[in-house]
Amino acid sequence: MTALTLEDARKGLASQPFSVLLGTRVTAFGDGAAALELDIREDLLQQNGYLHGGVLAYAADNAITFAAGTTLGPAILTSGFSIEYLRPAKGIRLVAEAQVLHSGRRQATCRCDLHVISQDGIMTLSAVAQGSVMTRNRSTPD
Repeated sequence: MTALTLEDARKGLASQPFSVLLGTRVTAFGDGAAALELDIREDLLQQNGYLHGGVLAYAADNAITFAAGTTLGPAILTSGFSIEYLRPAKGIRLVAEAQVLHSGRRQATCRCDLHVISQDGIMTLSAVAQGSVMTRNRSTPD
């Protein structure tokens, strides 16, 4: 496999309509890690004014998959993940940083820390996630 680049990751993210809708950006990609960011907007909040848990879960899922892509290549899918919400996410930007914990030939396990950055630049850990990503079976049609 030829090593994927940050530009490859950005093109991959740009091909995901939901990621485009949210305005997600890949800010780091390589060496078993990836980071995604998105600006927190009013339309992404839940009824109490915090970032919706579904947005946090989306960011964790995608960051985990991108991190795994640095070791497994682009033909991959999330096979499962869990998330723990630690504190309400309130701020101006969400940062999802994922790291590969273990990677084999067909599967990788990753961890993701989800931080929210406040208006004054303070970074607060809001959630953590762990998941597995596997290579797609190339003989099965999409």
